[in-house]
Amino acid sequence: MLAFETANATCGILIPYALARIIKSVTGAQETSMAVVEHLQGPLLLFIAFCLGELVFGRLAGAIQIRLGPRQRQAVTRTIYHYLQYHSYRYFSSNFAGALAHRISETSLGVTQTLWALITEFWPIAIVIGVAVTLLFQAHVQLGWFALAWAAFFIGISFLLARRCRPYAQAAAAARSETTGTVVDSVTNLVSARLFARLGFERENLERYLTREMQAILVSHHYSERIRWFQFSAAAVLKIGLLYYALRLWGQGHIGVGDFVLAVSLSLLVINEARNLSRRFLEFFEYIGNVSNGVHTIVRAHELIDAPDAGAIALRRGEIEFRAVEFGYTPARKVFDRLSVCIPAGQRVGLVGLSGSGKSTFVSLILRLYDPQGGAILIDGVDIRAMTQDSLHAQLSLIPQDPGLFHRTLRENIRYGRLEASDAEVIEAARQAHAHEFIAQIKEGYDSLVGERGVKLSGGQRQRIAIARVILKNAPVLILDEATSALDSITEHAIQQTLDTVMRGKTVIVVAHRLSTIAHLDRILVFEDGRIVEDGTHAELLALGGAYHHLWSRQAGGFLPEAIAGEPDARAGGLSAPVPLPGGPPAAAPEGPEPDDAAAPPRPPE
Repeated sequence: MLAFETANATCGILIPYALARIIKSVTGAQETSMAVVEHLQGPLLLFIAFCLGELVFGRLAGAIQIRLGPRQRQAVTRTIYHYLQYHSYRYFSSNFAGALAHRISETSLGVTQTLWALITEFWPIAIVIGVAVTLLFQAHVQLGWFALAWAAFFIGISFLLARRCRPYAQAAAAARSETTGTVVDSVTNLVSARLFARLGFERENLERYLTREMQAILVSHHYSERIRWFQFSAAAVLKIGLLYYALRLWGQGHIGVGDFVLAVSLSLLVINEARNLSRRFLEFFEYIGNVSNGVHTIVRAHELIDAPDAGAIALRRGEIEFRAVEFGYTPARKVFDRLSVCIPAGQRVGLVGLSGSGKSTFVSLILRLYDPQGGAILIDGVDIRAMTQDSLHAQLSLIPQDPGLFHRTLRENIRYGRLEASDAEVIEAARQAHAHEFIAQIKEGYDSLVGERGVKLSGGQRQRIAIARVILKNAPVLILDEATSALDSITEHAIQQTLDTVMRGKTVIVVAHRLSTIAHLDRILVFEDGRIVEDGTHAELLALGGAYHHLWSRQAGGFLPEAIAGEPDARAGGLSAPVPLPGGPPAAAPEGPEPDDAAAPPRPPE
């Protein structure tokens, strides 16, 4: 592309040179005849060659660009997306998903536009100005110096002014990303806005972001317009100055008519390119601003990375050990202070406690959504930081309280647990999760699309699909975070039997607010202010008459309260609010139930 663009620009700027040779021959002829025209064959062929060269080389460069451009943009998008995938859960909790997607798009487009601007715009302009100045030096030294001085002054000042415009362009790009993120967030929660009668509030909220975006864009555009005033004024100086200077030189007999035409033609070409240069400089720094905006947001150090010697270690038993673990979401306050506990392989353990007591944090550390600041978490005697994150997560199964489904078919969502599973295995997993019954009632069956995050399904139906996905995965460690809270009592009883079957031979951790769902487990850990205050079976803990007995007697309708009257809320003791586990939206959510309507028939996807 660089070679073809060089040839294209050179041919374009040499056309006035061929035209000047023709004019010199015509004005030097003593008479008008075809013999003179035949004598002009050489300059005419040169003129034709430059015209054809400009056409052919320009289109060859364009042919490469239209094939390479989309591939290059996709390559940048692919690279940034791959990098984004390895950011931590904390990172995604702090950024709009829509804004991140917008910045990936803007960055990939900005990189492509920046490279194309350098190759197809700035480099040809450099060729044009360089050749034009050389030709003017050949016509007359003073014309060459005049053009060279103007070009150096114009390009230098234009570059400095346009560079000062970069922060404004970057601010405008950031404002556009925020607006896009706000729109995506509002559209995602449009049903909630309608049910709370907050459609007007959402419009006003969007209007605030649009106002900020408009202010940033206007500042950038006003500064750009001031730069254009300078550049157009400088172009007028070149046009008038070079024409006047060439007329004086011709009047004094220092140049002929051909050189006069050459000087005027070149000045007009340079002015045309200079005007484009003003626009291109501004666009170039806007592209740089877009790239910089995306880079500063996405291409930053990963919080959780695999150790250089981390390996894909297979878990055979599933024994989990917390060894003097220290952890806090902020350095000022710790959630766990030298927490130690061991869960033997194959044991089924329930985690109970008031909100903010540390249950979700305990699970998040096992899933390695965060790394502890001290101590170690081991599975089968191996520090999970010595395993690659992919190999760790491939051997852990999670059923969150609010499972996240892809906007894909039911079959694809279930098969996500094991991509190589056959259709028969997918259907069998759905049967075990008691999902096959409602899927069979849908017109398109397993090929039905579930909508964004599974919005076309009820809460209970989404939960059953998530359970089927985990059944298909069949990992040695199973984690349930209120896995049956969205189900009606009849379906919960049926699925509980299925889960009991699935739990066999696995290490199981169950986070529950409904104590009846964990009473039959092998062991119960009672959390309070980041500490395990009681440890034993349901019967043993009731017999102790301590914290667990207190919670059991105070639960309402089978569920634990957020806090017990007369006692401080665990969250008020300095603990960070529990972070929702993967599959739920990246915002703190209560651990309360979302029961399915037992009387309502399954709601099929639309």
